[in-house]
Amino acid sequence: MRAIACLGALAAVIALVGCRKPESDVIKVGHFASMTGPTATFGQSTDKGIRLAIDEINKQGGVLGKKIVVITEDDAGKTEEAAAAVQKLITRDRVVAVLGEVASSRSIVGGNICESAGIPMISPASTNPKVTQGKKWVFRICFVDTFQGAAMARFCFEHLKARTAAILKDRKNEYSVGLAEFFAKTFEQLGGRIVADENYQEGDVDFKPQLAKIKAADPDVLFVPGYYTECGLILKQARRDLGMNLPVTGGDGWDSASLIQEIRGDLEGQGVYFGNHFSPFEQRPEVQEFVKKFKERYGELPDAMAALGYDAARILVDAIRRAGSTDPAKIRDALEQTKDFPGVTGRITIDEHHNAQKPLLVLRIRDGKTQVVATIPPMEVEVRPARAPRTR
Repeated sequence: MRAIACLGALAAVIALVGCRKPESDVIKVGHFASMTGPTATFGQSTDKGIRLAIDEINKQGGVLGKKIVVITEDDAGKTEEAAAAVQKLITRDRVVAVLGEVASSRSIVGGNICESAGIPMISPASTNPKVTQGKKWVFRICFVDTFQGAAMARFCFEHLKARTAAILKDRKNEYSVGLAEFFAKTFEQLGGRIVADENYQEGDVDFKPQLAKIKAADPDVLFVPGYYTECGLILKQARRDLGMNLPVTGGDGWDSASLIQEIRGDLEGQGVYFGNHFSPFEQRPEVQEFVKKFKERYGELPDAMAALGYDAARILVDAIRRAGSTDPAKIRDALEQTKDFPGVTGRITIDEHHNAQKPLLVLRIRDGKTQVVATIPPMEVEVRPARAPRTR
């Protein structure tokens, strides 16, 4: 019954899209995001970046002689709400394209709806390979987890000299599970060994049982590929309750001012590192110009989600301009031709799989700030031939 209901909803979307009439004075763009809920900073930051970009473009005259209007739908960090949000944007608001989501699980759901409706969608930050896999209408402007997981494994093995690692992942989160898989595969192929692989799920607050098992396995490094809400608690409990002083690493899901502030001081231990798309402390001129404008507008430093939202909106408008039309099919075709776009998060070229090929920054959290300690371009994470794991 549930499948039948979903098919009916998609059919309704397609029918309504087919009846749409073009707006004459504005171009409507949709954004679905977690504006509330446990990952609210993801959606709020992305929305701020999008709106900063669109306001700049509108002040310069808009695109195709029209102003752009951004309509944001809050999915509250829930997959089912994400589906409803995208359906509203397409059928009620008749947007020509959709931006979102940050979370891979919600982008997969929203992407399926855009795919059926023939509306282009750009995810600013969803890194799971499934988001764009086999999709004709879905794009992303961030790197994928195959690269991110491999890059963080390489950082742990080569920069931290770790030879054993433990993983603590969110077993119901596509992003977390995928990142853990790619990390483990590369770490072992480099010659390292995974000595513990524990699980939690979103909403958990007590991680001490899993951390106790990990401590007993005595790894050189701990990899926690989750979102900032749980990862902040994990770090606190590992350091304070179990006295675990080993380096702890993660992925771009850690990027949140709240996490960075929560673990400052003694919780930093032997180091806290995470892979990311952006640092406001990078000295590239385009980064510092963006940081300046963001601080003037919002009175705060931008995080990676804000930078990716800013880039996603500008890439979409660039595609509309090059398409010379608001026809979704022509916008889609133009997005496929995106090459060397000068983004705040790096130069962006969309590949044949609708993914962006970009370097990964490894950031270290120190005294409530992040500093870039390594930059890993995609070509450096090709996995070496497997060899026998080191004996402890």
